[in-house]
Amino acid sequence: MSIPGPESILPGSRTDAQKFIMDGVWSLAKKKRVLRLRAKILQELRNFFIAGGYLEIETPCLIPAPAPEFHIDTMICQDWFLHPSPELCMKRLLAAGYDKIFQICRCFRQHERGARHLPEFTMLEWYRRDADYRDLMEECEDLILHLAAALGYGAALSYQGQVIRLQKPWERITVQGAFEKYAALSVEEALSGDCFDEVLTARVEPDLGREQPTFLCDYPLALGSLARAKKEDASLVERFELYIAGMEIANAFTELTDAKEQRRRFVKEEDNRRRAGKPPYPVPELFLASLGSLEESAGIALGLDRLVMIFADALHIDDVVAFPPETL
Repeated sequence: MSIPGPESILPGSRTDAQKFIMDGVWSLAKKKRVLRLRAKILQELRNFFIAGGYLEIETPCLIPAPAPEFHIDTMICQDWFLHPSPELCMKRLLAAGYDKIFQICRCFRQHERGARHLPEFTMLEWYRRDADYRDLMEECEDLILHLAAALGYGAALSYQGQVIRLQKPWERITVQGAFEKYAALSVEEALSGDCFDEVLTARVEPDLGREQPTFLCDYPLALGSLARAKKEDASLVERFELYIAGMEIANAFTELTDAKEQRRRFVKEEDNRRRAGKPPYPVPELFLASLGSLEESAGIALGLDRLVMIFADALHIDDVVAFPPETL
């Protein structure tokens, strides 16, 4: 049965308020197909992790102290914070002896709004003991291939007219290599000129993951505050970001387990935040105390809304959520 448009639902003259309401009804009705796809993706994500021996867990959204990261601003709720990620609590579970855990939850960040950003969004995070970031690259490949098969896409999908091949192995390129290939300056020049993020966004990201998904890996130490340094080169950290069709989908680390080093990095990040006039954050002491029990582990945060965008061939994040904030 076809869905009538807003004009036929409420014919005749209407007030602006009535028009706003009925336009909203029409907008929601048009999203039925993509919201069903989103629900199927959620179901298949759970199937994948449960079949892989992962335990689904829940952690609080309201926390006393977030990880101090310069580019992430949290939302304050009374004297606590709405978590920008469940990372700290999930790592405390790892330290307590949980081997493989995953969570799908809502996260909150200030000043995040655009075609690919929402201030309230859905995150998938999973963590493994006895693993590093290379293991998570392989798991990402298996996860996306599982979703593609379950959704009927096979070994390729199309996003905005671009065919993305999903056969393993996917491209792996270092940050240094990507800057040399796509940017007009080196990583060192971008860092010293305080323009790394701008160059990455404008000149590097658009070319990543165009023919097949791409892992951008081995970030400079200054850009991996919770990641372990590489044994072969301590100026780099074991971190990657996954790109599909020029869009960042996930961010992963081999976890830093040295509490003393983690505290030093937190102090540096907090100092940078304060110099920039950002509000101070308390130190997450219970998290730091737990690191003494954390063995080698790896963790990853995947933006579920962006993943749905890829499978739905949607250009704007508003198209894959029921209620963008402006419609509330």
